[in-house]
Amino acid sequence: MQKIQNIQKIAFLGLGVMGYPMAGHLSQAGFDLIVYNRTRSRAEQWLTDYQGTIASSPADAASTADIVFACVGRDSDVLEVTLGEQGAFKVMKPGSIFVDHTTASASLARQLDEHCRELGLHFIDAPVSGGQQGAEGGALTVMCGGETAIFNQIKPVISHYARAMSLLGPAGSGQLCKMVNQTCIAGLVQGLAEGIHFAESAGLDVKQVIEVISKGAAQSWQMDNRHETMIAGHYEHGFAVDWMRKDLDIVLSEARKNGAQLPVTALVDQFYAEVQAQGGGRWDTSSLLARLKRPD
Repeated sequence: MQKIQNIQKIAFLGLGVMGYPMAGHLSQAGFDLIVYNRTRSRAEQWLTDYQGTIASSPADAASTADIVFACVGRDSDVLEVTLGEQGAFKVMKPGSIFVDHTTASASLARQLDEHCRELGLHFIDAPVSGGQQGAEGGALTVMCGGETAIFNQIKPVISHYARAMSLLGPAGSGQLCKMVNQTCIAGLVQGLAEGIHFAESAGLDVKQVIEVISKGAAQSWQMDNRHETMIAGHYEHGFAVDWMRKDLDIVLSEARKNGAQLPVTALVDQFYAEVQAQGGGRWDTSSLLARLKRPD
């Protein structure tokens, strides 16, 4: 895909397990890229793999950028890189675009959109799904909230690390869609964990069972991509339980506001709390099986 002509310079804030390869794809696409990470050594490591420039602060990164991407941890981190003392919003040039890939609250997205409007900037909330594997392979799904015209401007850029992206509505809609995504994943992983646990307890060949049922209605991405490591009891990979609990806290908080009934999600959230208590905070979310297999 060719670089769109009116985008000259891009800033990327946050080089974690997701942001690192996402920014890398933009560098490989030939964009003039400046990156910022709170831990500078991580940015220096990125620079050994890709072409770009390291900024000393979010403001330093954003001051000349046409688009500023952010992929950080929590609402508080987003506020720090946007409205903090060295935040990007203080220096972004009029007409430039801030795209937040962080999984955060919808209320924060609406707040940042309002700030951008006041400053003559544009905002898109754009949480992603696909995990580290999807980020590295350039196959993420991106859920966006914002204005159609701005979405159309950033779409060719995001296409360098995404296989699918959709505009769901005004600011905050992308975050709400990501909440649906995490709600569905929580239930799917718990169901898969229980299915594997049941098959093992019944004395079945679990791999054979998965091979059979994955050809039918029970099939899912989680089944296809996680059953082997679950059977092996290997969880040192993937999307961490700590981060899933952060996401589910956002989901359940929003559900309390809009009246949605999420009993399974609330229950699975507590199951993840038990996995954390087992020392599995950094384990993959498929570690729900480890909770079922623990000694009584």
